Amino acid sequence: MNILVIGSGGREHALCWKLAQSERCERLFCAPGNAGIRDVATCLPIKESDHAHILEFCLDNQIDLVVIGPEAPLVDGLADRLRDASIPVFGPSQAAAQLEGSKGFMKDLLAKAGVPTAFYQRFTEIEKAIAFIREKGAPIVIKTDGLAAGKGVILAQTKDEAIKAAQDMLSGESFGAAGQEIIIEEFLYGEEISYFALCDGKTVLPLTSAQDHKQVGEGDTGLNTGGMGAYSPARLMSADLEAQILSDILEPTLKTMAEQGYAFTGVLFAGLMITKDGAKVLEYNIRFGDPECQALMARLDSDMVELLYAAATGQLVKIKQPVQWKDDPSICVVMAAQGYPGPYEKGSEIKNLKEAGMIKGTTIFHAGTKLGPDESILANGGRVLGVTATAPDLATARDQAYSAINIIEWAQGFCRRDIGWRALKDIEN
Repeated sequence: MNILVIGSGGREHALCWKLAQSERCERLFCAPGNAGIRDVATCLPIKESDHAHILEFCLDNQIDLVVIGPEAPLVDGLADRLRDASIPVFGPSQAAAQLEGSKGFMKDLLAKAGVPTAFYQRFTEIEKAIAFIREKGAPIVIKTDGLAAGKGVILAQTKDEAIKAAQDMLSGESFGAAGQEIIIEEFLYGEEISYFALCDGKTVLPLTSAQDHKQVGEGDTGLNTGGMGAYSPARLMSADLEAQILSDILEPTLKTMAEQGYAFTGVLFAGLMITKDGAKVLEYNIRFGDPECQALMARLDSDMVELLYAAATGQLVKIKQPVQWKDDPSICVVMAAQGYPGPYEKGSEIKNLKEAGMIKGTTIFHAGTKLGPDESILANGGRVLGVTATAPDLATARDQAYSAINIIEWAQGFCRRDIGWRALKDIEN
């Protein structure tokens, strides 16, 4: 098969790396890709927002499957345009992509489906929002309705903090158009995990779990980011919890979306809070997480081409065996540019990547990188590398990942040194 992956981040590098291992993958392309993806796929000078050029390339090169990595082109309707040309696509339609593109849409859909989640209300007027905050008190959660690169969520600890967040969002100062409508919802107590499943509009095929580390600082402190690291499987995952997630959350979501005319094809990524009453949905994402995808792909033993093509063509029911995973856990540690998630500089050189990648069980996925002079690797984003390791136990995987990081020469970069800390605390105790 000829396969095209859309995107340029660590998630897309991990997807390309896994797809390239399949015997069914003949030619693999990535648009636009990055400096690391070029090692496993042909990178194309096509922006993910250039839908016309992407369609033209697919038709000219007999592309059999398009895998859309990031959320933005899905929310913008790229999958619809390709499907209209009879090209199989892994990723939801523009209508179904509202599940991530509009938090208000998502909350309303969960209410229709009877899926457990936090109480909420939607607001476009600041006076009504302030009145709701004063009525409910704090802590309370303020969210932009639209896409905000994983940063449009404020966990307000006081009413004053909540009111300021609502004012900043609705004024457009914080997140522009993404904050024209906000959602204010209950603060849930518990521990977050991520759960992933493939969908073809009718069938849910379970994948596995991970736990992300959103905040920039160690001990989960500081500003929210797109993710500073992840490990898989999540420490709280059990057979009983997985059964509840499937029966009470994922299956009702998929069924209700189909009934509403928004049949969902792609990966459902449920951000869950594990409370004393069980799992409750914090958010849905319509694509693999980043850096969760890196941790998942490092553990996956099944043929990725077979799985994604079955989802894209409505054939998941024909996958008779459960998805196969390595018993070994995995961990991904993100290296980011100094200053992230605030302003940061691009263009600094990163050295010793080849040597670092020789650490046992370790793969270095590129996120924000580009080629410089003489094949040098330059930083080209906020989150730049995902150093990923697998081992028989999580502590060993962690040590391998940080051993690789210690070899990398990049003075302008930083990472959290405590990825996986909750699970490792369990093990050490």
